[in-house]
Amino acid sequence: MDLLGNVSVASMVFMGIAALCAGFIDAIAGGGGLIQLPALLIGLPQSSTVQVLGTNKLSAIFGTSAAAFMYRKRARLDLFLTLSMASAALVGSMSGALLASNIPTKAFRPLVFILLIAVGVFTWKRPVLGHVEKMRHGVRRRRVIAILVGAGIGFYDGIFGPGTGTFLMLVLVAVLGYEFLSASAIAKVVNVATNAGAIFIFGIHGVVLWKIGLLLGIANITGGALGARMALRGGSVFIRKIFLMVTALLIIKVGIDTITHW
Repeated sequence: MDLLGNVSVASMVFMGIAALCAGFIDAIAGGGGLIQLPALLIGLPQSSTVQVLGTNKLSAIFGTSAAAFMYRKRARLDLFLTLSMASAALVGSMSGALLASNIPTKAFRPLVFILLIAVGVFTWKRPVLGHVEKMRHGVRRRRVIAILVGAGIGFYDGIFGPGTGTFLMLVLVAVLGYEFLSASAIAKVVNVATNAGAIFIFGIHGVVLWKIGLLLGIANITGGALGARMALRGGSVFIRKIFLMVTALLIIKVGIDTITHW
């Protein structure tokens, strides 16, 4: 029996479970694409890579939106900084998505692999990093940094994507001085913007599988809500542990991809 064209019920169930798990992990520390994107590549073998990317973004925006809403209730945010960073990320993501089909992703893998190792080592060597909020720089300079980083990471998310949440969290914690809980809350808002920008561009070019993405979005939003609830209960110490775990898995995944496709 087929569902939604040539996608079977079994494939939808498989991708739905992956979307739920991805939403859960993404809501806590980012890195949901580590689970969901490979699942979509397996479950949608007849679709182009760009179609899979666009559909993945559509599904993911539901989970990040749910998590952002839940974090808003408990985490203290600099609203102007958050919205400025998200706006820059939106523009950056749209720019990246425009180039997604023209630049081979293998060109990014070695650099991302090295950066992820640096992120993991940096965080692991600083056991109290992100436990307590200790803001750095003046207000104006923090906002400038947030805008520049938002644009850069947004561009990266639109064109490639793995590790976006990880890079956002590290900048917010290590460079700007947020604790992990607040950083995760801001990162979710920014991630909503990067997903929205990419969806807009992919949608214009007709490469989003809308029905599949929306169905997977239901699973993703469930995972996102559950993950955000657990993160709020566990606080920054718990988020840091998941962050390190996700970073390690991303290093393994990107490392294997780099060796395989180089």
